Amino acid sequence: MRSPRRHPLLVPALLCACVMLAVRPADAADGRDPRTDGDPGAGAQVLRLYQDAALATQRYEAGRQEAEAQRARTQWFDELLGRERREIAVLRQELGRIARAQYRDGGGLPLTAQIIFATDPADLMRGRHVFSRTRLAVDNAVEKSRRAEARLVADEAKAAAVWRGLERRRAELAALKGEIEQTLEEARGRLQGQADASVAAGSCRGAVPLDQPQRAAEGTWVAPVVGYELSAGFGSGGTRWASRHTGQDFAVPIGTPVRAVGAGRVVKVSCGGAFGIEIVIEHADGYFTQYAHLAAVTVDQGASVASGQWIGQSGTSGNSTGPHLHFEVRVTPETGSAVDPVPWLSARGVPVG
Repeated sequence: MRSPRRHPLLVPALLCACVMLAVRPADAADGRDPRTDGDPGAGAQVLRLYQDAALATQRYEAGRQEAEAQRARTQWFDELLGRERREIAVLRQELGRIARAQYRDGGGLPLTAQIIFATDPADLMRGRHVFSRTRLAVDNAVEKSRRAEARLVADEAKAAAVWRGLERRRAELAALKGEIEQTLEEARGRLQGQADASVAAGSCRGAVPLDQPQRAAEGTWVAPVVGYELSAGFGSGGTRWASRHTGQDFAVPIGTPVRAVGAGRVVKVSCGGAFGIEIVIEHADGYFTQYAHLAAVTVDQGASVASGQWIGQSGTSGNSTGPHLHFEVRVTPETGSAVDPVPWLSARGVPVG
């Protein structure tokens, strides 16, 4: 029941966050309670919000993958431009070397002057041959340098275009992410608002069955939530409890699916009091597990549940100052018989941390 740290937005946490809100509210044990009926269109509205968020999430993921591909292209262009710049630098050095050698060897004299000053026709022919080879080397080097510089200019333009596209995509993704966050926040607020109304009325809304994820293997155990951060632990002190904290808190966003840690039977579903909306399950080994501060339930009292089955959604109902799941392990279904849940889960192959 201790105030947990705010957990960062986890987009997948709403994968069933809103579908649990039905248009038909009913008490978990006695049937329909008109005090908790609320707006008959609330469930449909929240469902639409969820569907919008799911579609936006798909677009976001596709855009993120596209941005990664663009980023790889920009890195490739950066490497290509680096090689081309180094090649041009080498070509320019070669041009300078040829020019200096030509100057030293008289290559800078006009051909007429070379004929006038030549003392031997053979020397003249050798000089003319050397001059021709030097001139050809210079021309080739200059042309090669020009081609390299033209490629560099073209590739720089392509790289700039890719970078502009990448920055444009980043801006689009940032706006899309903002839309997703706003949609999720609206859906979670709606969900928690209905939970608070149920707690105030002291009567639970009816359970809404869900398309369940793949169940855990028979006889196995699982953690009650995924994507959590641990907050208040068993036995810790605080002003919010009469003596010591009686369970382990898992900080998760509102609407996170809560799972039965093992197979069993639901012996209690209640809405009210310090624990807000809570579920208690009896397991075959004689232990009981409690899931408290929920925003919604998906099972009715008396139902049999499998390990890993979604039984509700996390929230912040009851004596809570932030979204989290309060999880207890008890030797009886009642408060006051709790044991430390962390080593209990660890002994069943479920490390918590």
